[in-house]
Amino acid sequence: MQGDDDLRGLAKIMAFMRAVSILIVLMHLYWYCYGFFMERGWTMETINKILGSFDRKAALFANALYTKIFAVLLLALSCLGTKGVKNSKITWLKIFSAFSIGFVFFFFNNSLLRLPKEIAFFFYILTTGLGYVALMLAGVWSSRLLKTNLMDDVFNNENESFQQETQLMQNEFSVNLPTRFYYKNKWNDGWINIVNPFRATIVLGTPGSGKSYAIINNYIKQQIEKGFSMYIYDFKFDDLSTIAYNHLLKHHHKYKVKPTFYIINFDDPRKSHRCNPLNPDFMTDISDAYEAAYTIMLNLNRSWIQKQGDFFVESPIILLAAIIWFLKIYANGRYCTFPHAIELLNKRYADVFTILTSYSELENYLSPFMDAWQGGAQDQLQGQIASAKIPLSRMISPSLYWVMTGDDFSLDINNPKEPKILCVGNNPDRQNIYSAALGLYNSRIVKLINKKGQLKSSVIIDELPTIYFRGLDNLIATARSNKVAVCLGFQDFSQLNRDYGDKESKVIQNTVGNIFSGQVVGETAKSLSERFGKVLQKRQSMSINRSDTSTSISTQLDSLIPASKISTLTQGFFVGAVSDNFDQRIEQKIFHAEIVVDNALIANESKSCQEIPQILSFIDETGADNMKKEIDANYKHIKRDIIMIIEIELQRIKNDPDLQHLVQKEQKK
Repeated sequence: MQGDDDLRGLAKIMAFMRAVSILIVLMHLYWYCYGFFMERGWTMETINKILGSFDRKAALFANALYTKIFAVLLLALSCLGTKGVKNSKITWLKIFSAFSIGFVFFFFNNSLLRLPKEIAFFFYILTTGLGYVALMLAGVWSSRLLKTNLMDDVFNNENESFQQETQLMQNEFSVNLPTRFYYKNKWNDGWINIVNPFRATIVLGTPGSGKSYAIINNYIKQQIEKGFSMYIYDFKFDDLSTIAYNHLLKHHHKYKVKPTFYIINFDDPRKSHRCNPLNPDFMTDISDAYEAAYTIMLNLNRSWIQKQGDFFVESPIILLAAIIWFLKIYANGRYCTFPHAIELLNKRYADVFTILTSYSELENYLSPFMDAWQGGAQDQLQGQIASAKIPLSRMISPSLYWVMTGDDFSLDINNPKEPKILCVGNNPDRQNIYSAALGLYNSRIVKLINKKGQLKSSVIIDELPTIYFRGLDNLIATARSNKVAVCLGFQDFSQLNRDYGDKESKVIQNTVGNIFSGQVVGETAKSLSERFGKVLQKRQSMSINRSDTSTSISTQLDSLIPASKISTLTQGFFVGAVSDNFDQRIEQKIFHAEIVVDNALIANESKSCQEIPQILSFIDETGADNMKKEIDANYKHIKRDIIMIIEIELQRIKNDPDLQHLVQKEQKK
């Protein structure tokens, strides 16, 4: 009750002040337009005496501005204390417009008094009155303005903005990306500091979100500048390869030993080195052959990833592994190449099994096939063999055979004595064929680089789901101590689930320490939002009735970066989180920012880019191009090698008394 009485008392005071203000305006008009009132007989002697006394004692009318200023001050004070009913239709524009009109009419109309008296008095009274009314309206409207920012921030941007890292933190391994982020109603400059790239990085984003342009390209450039050896899977060859090649030309002095740039490219043998991923020197156990066969077959048959362990999945893998290991132990591995394995697999299965089972280390390995062969289950055996033959037959290509049978370099890319930057190029039009061969390079590299005492290295895979990377989850989990940084780019978690299976996909998602995401939608956006956590946010509610307005402000935990924000990110904007080190703590690990890219600099670099040079020339002394001739000759030579091996091995078995039982079985068949 006491509060209500106080409010009523305050309202009376405000009303009194406004009445005094109006009275002063009327006194002003009476004094300065006295002739107008006198002609109409509207003057009074008493009023004249009172106003004359005010003027003599306080010089109230010495200047026309004195009474006007005094009247406006009283009006302003009365409006400040007024508690009007709030109205959402009243805006600052309306208030400012009324105030401007009133101010001009009320204070800048003195020149009207210089006009002829009748006209001067009329217009002076009119403008002064209108000006005062406009000023009063501005004051009353300001007291009724809906003082809330609910409609000013309909997308809750201010509530969902947060302080981000503004300090540049560098070390010998770090990748640092400049950013701009919105916080406290302004844009701020910041940094994303990947101080520990060895805890692996995922870069997500729908096509066109800028993941390669803003992040992966920077990874390549900065890690070359810091002396990393590098393996790059270039899905759209030669986008990433050209960047790596040109940057290495500028920064090769950053390495203690100058690295060599190598390329694997099945489309153009002129721009490709030759490398045998089944080099026998790097295969120490039959399990290595199994890993290679596993990678090849799962890249050719993606649906098998979900069926690992099934009989008709494991059988062709075992058969191919046995063939690879046979070529490893035959003639000291002279013919141990992937093309030789394909050709041997496509020969008569009776000859192949006779030869393979003549080796004791392979006899038990091939027991699933031998049981079917010896038991007369020809349909089953044909099915097992066809599961390996049919997909591998798609890979029979002279150019692919050419690239995979040479030995220009070894795959130990982080060898401190011979560091390498290796780019392998795929082709979207021939993805299904090339991915199997390139997957073989991947699996061999994973084993060779994940060793102690090697040079710091980086594995960059753009468009990861286009290739099956055997052992990737294990590489992420264990390679940190061996200074191997993994950066994986793909579009969506669902894409990874489809091509790698739920279990392996979850392991990859949950073991990665650094994550970037451009625009993604659906379950991926929800998963990321949950990963970034929640924060206290303000909530404001307002109730308006005829006589009063009530506002309440509360706080509640809500998503720091909602899924809806992630699904509508602008190109070049990314959300994510980074990891830190014991000696380099990052307080603000989560970010939601635009990655700043110097477009002008990149455009200039692109203009001055050198094309990757031709590696091998097939031009002979006469100027003729012999590429097709040499590649076809290599293709035929591989076929002759396999025919020769079969003939020699069958003759050996025939002449060996201990192996006569194999010959007899074949004769019975």
